[in-house]
Amino acid sequence: MKRALLIGLTLVILLASGPDAMLGSDSVRLNQRWHDTDRSSAGLAPRPADEPGAVVQVYAARTFSWRGLFAVHTWVATKPANAAHYTVHQVAFWNQPPLASRTGIPDRHWAGAMPRLLLDLRGPPAARAIGQIEAAVGDYPYRAYRIWPGPNSNTFVAWLIRSVPALQVELPANAIGKDYLGRALLARAPSDTGYQLSLFGVLGVLIARDEGIEINLFGLVFGIDANDWALKWPGVGRIGWPQSPSDNPNQ
Repeated sequence: MKRALLIGLTLVILLASGPDAMLGSDSVRLNQRWHDTDRSSAGLAPRPADEPGAVVQVYAARTFSWRGLFAVHTWVATKPANAAHYTVHQVAFWNQPPLASRTGIPDRHWAGAMPRLLLDLRGPPAARAIGQIEAAVGDYPYRAYRIWPGPNSNTFVAWLIRSVPALQVELPANAIGKDYLGRALLARAPSDTGYQLSLFGVLGVLIARDEGIEINLFGLVFGIDANDWALKWPGVGRIGWPQSPSDNPNQ
């Protein structure tokens, strides 16, 4: 009984430490106005003048204000070969409709939060993927936006990853909305290395080689990734070895 109580207390402390751990992070800004936040390039994307080949990148960054304690926002940037600019594909609640593909800064700070590069695909594989991405954007089935449990920005990126084989990306565990499947109950994991069962993104389980085991409780993901020796925890995302885009074999 004492051991069970100790384990339960430890879990409660860890759960509570998720958001609290983010309070000291420069990526979470609770007392800053939206219009005062940094939206400059983070220097993670090659300039079109320096990289003539095709480029596809996937990013994640902490969301703005209190939401950044729990979740990240994800987006995809593409540049065809010899193009002079990038196109940023993302869902945002202020867009009408929410999904937009527009010329923009691919690695822009997200309202002050430093973006993290999840995938950096270049050359012929990126060129092939861009056509598939553009087709998938047109087929995205959701026109509404809901911050929780979805469909939201992370629902869209998960949709793209499932639709484009070259985008073998493991989305962060705190990309709330990635598990929203609409009326479907079963789907392949975004990484295409396993499967997931999800009830409107609120409850579910995912088992895959890349993601490991994830349990979704009301949009909060708990899990373990044995390949990377990491735990997944609400708010924190990952506890363990950080991932690097260089870990992806398709780059």
